[in-house]
Amino acid sequence: MRCLALIAAFASGPAFAGPLPADLLERAAAAPVIIAGEVHDNPAHHDTQAALVAHIQPRAIVFEMLTAPQAALVTPDNRTDQTTLGTVLGWAESGWPDFAMYYPIFTAAPEAAIYGAAVPRDAARAAMQAGIAESFGPEADAYGLTTPLPQDTQSAQEDLQQSAHCNAMPPEMLPVMVDLQRLRDAVLARETLRALDETGGPVVVITGNGHAREDWGVPTYLAMQRPDLDVLTIGQQEDGAGAPGGFDIMLSAPAVDRPDPCEAFRNRG
Repeated sequence: MRCLALIAAFASGPAFAGPLPADLLERAAAAPVIIAGEVHDNPAHHDTQAALVAHIQPRAIVFEMLTAPQAALVTPDNRTDQTTLGTVLGWAESGWPDFAMYYPIFTAAPEAAIYGAAVPRDAARAAMQAGIAESFGPEADAYGLTTPLPQDTQSAQEDLQQSAHCNAMPPEMLPVMVDLQRLRDAVLARETLRALDETGGPVVVITGNGHAREDWGVPTYLAMQRPDLDVLTIGQQEDGAGAPGGFDIMLSAPAVDRPDPCEAFRNRG
């Protein structure tokens, strides 16, 4: 992956503010796999993803937000109506942000096959007991899931999980949370390669910045399987900061006005 330092600023508001940078479009048009990160509740990030998909017209789109059975429910008929598709997918009960932000991605390339790479809650709970290698299946070793992370990487990922959980996570749970992140990254990578093999690509992956990052996210698992695969990683930060991990291209949009998720922890007792 070639490194390209690129910051694209977007005007405030939920609508996409203008054309995507020419360098991004050139790179995206040539890559067989494009991983488009996001902050999940930022509408501008989804506008950017939809614009990318509209430009690329990929053969497949892989969603972190959908399980494989959910993705199989998407048809040409229900895809044309936001309310119908949202109901079919059970989106309102999924815990993800408003479907209205994601729906334009589904319609930006109407012919693209839809793939789901979410680890269902019951599978995640089972993995916490049986281990991520057992949960992933026979390819676990090939995806590195049977090998412990280097200690510095393990510590960095545990620190990130603790921070993401408002420094309220019991220490003994941190290795489990890191393992689940590894499982989700590996499942995303496996589904991306399945989409690439079945459709010929290009494939766009819609996921959070944490999975898109090059240092230990989905790209590392893709590289284990296809070292020569050209993967374009796109991070989306807010107000010019907040997406660590390394990306080929970094975009920025205004931050969303959201409540402090850690306020409840500070008010305890």
